[in-house]
This record gives sequence, structure tokens and C-alpha cells, in this order.
Amino acid sequence: MTTKDIQELIRLVNRYNLSEFKLRDGDFELTLRSESFSKASRKEVVPSVIPIQSSIPAVQTVPVAAAAQPARSEGSPQAGTEAEASNANLVEIKSPMVGTFYRSPAPEKPAYIKVGDSVDNGQVVCIIEAMKLFNEIESEVKGKVVKIMVDDASPVEYEQVLFLVDPNA
Repeated sequence: MTTKDIQELIRLVNRYNLSEFKLRDGDFELTLRSESFSKASRKEVVPSVIPIQSSIPAVQTVPVAAAAQPARSEGSPQAGTEAEASNANLVEIKSPMVGTFYRSPAPEKPAYIKVGDSVDNGQVVCIIEAMKLFNEIESEVKGKVVKIMVDDASPVEYEQVLFLVDPNA
């Protein structure tokens, strides 16, 4: 290999920004390293935090309990207290996880339970799909199902009330 050949290889290494080039031909071995490229590739990248100012106006939040309660007329204060007293006896079956709520094991199958059905401890009441796994949710109370709080195939949150059960019925 001539000096002109080596100079041409050096130009090619620089032209294509190669960090290293090795050539072996029998007993001849040539290694070319580019310092400028290797230093550039070792530059430390420091992330910076840039505060973002939003042009979206602030949203006023209303507590869910306050928004969910209907306005009571002043003429019938006892109607509200009677409903609250009857709800005080009810036991909530809550979601133990985030997922999708299903009332039946398959679309063509009947629901596990309906309003008015009796439910026992350990009885499967629904399925919650989480990360492609179907989890059977069992009742922890014995009683009569008074209300189903979630629509079929709806997303549910952790600790969201699924059913109201009257343990005295």
C-alpha cells in the first residue's frame, strides 16, 4: 500500500465521519481513528426543563358528591332523609381494580346477577377485564341486589361502587 492510498483512506474516513477504520491485508494492518468525531460523539447531553404556560383557562372543579345530589325542595325535607336512611343500610360492592366491567361471562350468556337477585358470600357477581385478563369479582356480603351502579362494558376505577346490596333482605 502506498502513501497516496493511505492519504485517500484518511480523506474517506474524514469525509464519511467514521470514528474508526481498520484494514488488514496479510501481514499489513492499518487502523485509522478520527479524534474529532469521537470527541463530538462523547458530548454530554444535559436535559433542560422548560416551564410551559398553558393558554387553557383553569377549570373549576365541583365535588362529585355535591354534583350528584339532586336539589331538595324546601317543602319536602323528609323525603331526602328517608332515602338517606334506606341507603345507610346498603352495602357497597366495589371494584378491586381498574378495568372494564362486564355483567356476564360472555356476550351471549346471561348476567351473573340482576337487581332483585339474592347474592351469597363468595358468589361471582361480575368480571373485570384488566390488561387482557378476566378477573371474577366475588361478593363479600350476603343479601339482595338493590342497584347495579355501572353499565355493562364500561370502564371502572379502583374502589368504584359496582353494586348496592341490602344485607337485611
